[in-house]
Amino acid sequence: MESLIQVQRLKPGGPLWPSLLAYAAACPWEAGPHLAQLMEQGAFSGWEAVFAALDGEQVVGFCTLMEKDYYPENRYFPWVSTLFVAPAYRGRGLCGLLIEGAVEYARSQGFRRVYLPSEIVREINEKI
Repeated sequence: MESLIQVQRLKPGGPLWPSLLAYAAACPWEAGPHLAQLMEQGAFSGWEAVFAALDGEQVVGFCTLMEKDYYPENRYFPWVSTLFVAPAYRGRGLCGLLIEGAVEYARSQGFRRVYLPSEIVREINEKI
């Protein structure tokens, strides 16, 4: 039986913040330790957010919604970025769930668009 994966927006100091920080720090992809550093520094402010894909309370993926990112072109925002899913959980649609969580949150914050490091362009009121 497959487990039910949930996506949650995590808040600094919240109960799962330390778990995501540790998971990101140990991530084999270079953006993971970068995310951990941002989390430790308290770099998320205002509407910016961190999302975790959770299998129970186990972190199995993450993404962020940020005003600025490391991409050269930063005149647009918000960015759905730092998208990662554990290899054992790939192929189950978790990237889509993480993006949907970030998009729904962005919409609740008054944004009509989000930007991904991709060549695909869509309005967020379109179904992904």
